Amino acid sequence: MRQAALNKRKSPARFLYPLTAAVLVSFLAACAVRPIPETDEPVVFDTFLWLGAIRFDEIPGWTNDRQSEALPVFLKSCEKLKTLPPGQKLKPKTEPRRVADWLSACAAAGRVRAGDEIEAQYFFESHFTPYRVRDNASGSSRGLFTGYYEPELLGAWRPDTTYRYPIYGRPKDLVSIDLGSFRPEWKGQKIAGRLADSKLTPYPTRADIDGGTLKGKQLELLWVDNAIDAFFLHIQGSGRVVFRDGSVTRIGYAGRNGRRYTPIGRELVARGILTQDKVSMQSIQSWLAANPLAGIELMQKNESYIFFRILKEDGPIGAQGVQLTPGRSLAVDRAFIPLGVPIWLSTTEPGRAKKPLRRLVIAQDTGSAIKGTIRGDLFVGYGAAAGVLAGQMKQKGTYYLLLPKKTTP
Repeated sequence: MRQAALNKRKSPARFLYPLTAAVLVSFLAACAVRPIPETDEPVVFDTFLWLGAIRFDEIPGWTNDRQSEALPVFLKSCEKLKTLPPGQKLKPKTEPRRVADWLSACAAAGRVRAGDEIEAQYFFESHFTPYRVRDNASGSSRGLFTGYYEPELLGAWRPDTTYRYPIYGRPKDLVSIDLGSFRPEWKGQKIAGRLADSKLTPYPTRADIDGGTLKGKQLELLWVDNAIDAFFLHIQGSGRVVFRDGSVTRIGYAGRNGRRYTPIGRELVARGILTQDKVSMQSIQSWLAANPLAGIELMQKNESYIFFRILKEDGPIGAQGVQLTPGRSLAVDRAFIPLGVPIWLSTTEPGRAKKPLRRLVIAQDTGSAIKGTIRGDLFVGYGAAAGVLAGQMKQKGTYYLLLPKKTTP
């Protein structure tokens, strides 16, 4: 008999989590383009998570998923947690708050036979309690869910007339500072720059770097054949580069210049070029391609610039430091959700049919535009097909947190 049928009904446990969060969600994020993993936005202090304990049989679609596919994804997060001191507190300051609170569930997960659907479902039902999530300010349990992907670019190790757009590695003089380590009220805010005469000064903008300010400093990792593709690589934060001989190299986020991130989708709406309901990654790319000079000017409106590194892993690495899994890794607002938490996602697939998209995912990534109590960005894979799906995905939905039973508030 499935464990869901054996769970006894519990009175909902209702409580608030007083956590900081940046509440601005950009138009570009709404069109499912991958944000960079830092934020310059101001922090506000009046947003909370409201959680109410429920039974597993109250989760819409729970028995229709293949939890065995989510289990190895959860185990990846467990491997990361096991490297941390057991007494270390997770961020944000939520419950369960210590690494040790998760280790028992992680140990049990490792004993589940791979691919065994009954064992996998029983594991989650016997070790976790599901919680419905609501926003305390609005009282709503619904939020925005988008998709992101790993783009595929054409590249070369040496520049020529075709491959002439450099992808830069992290400069040695780039300094990143977590302001929260200086004052609690600055928690979640970061700045970056470079030292000049013992003072931290702003790093060059996107326009400066495109103009050649880093040229000749031996920072070029490789070159690609398309400036628009390079720009969206910066938005996504990682990508696959395919060379003439068919070989593939993955590159991932290594840092940013600290300049403000400006979503160009919002700029196109402000100029009356696109309407908000028509903004998508594809519509933005089409406009940039059709307007080369204006497109360069528009892209340089986003002064933020991303630096990359060569990845040895077979897939992109999320903010938790683990390889992301298509369809099972979710980017969340870390001001509310600790990385590694299992989450039941309940939304719809893109398209008019509104087909339900309900599955167990794991919080393994973050993003500067992924802000709010009910906000998620689903990693959907790599390549052109994944890009189309990510570009179309901006769905309303809700999610449920799964927290270890023995330490649940």
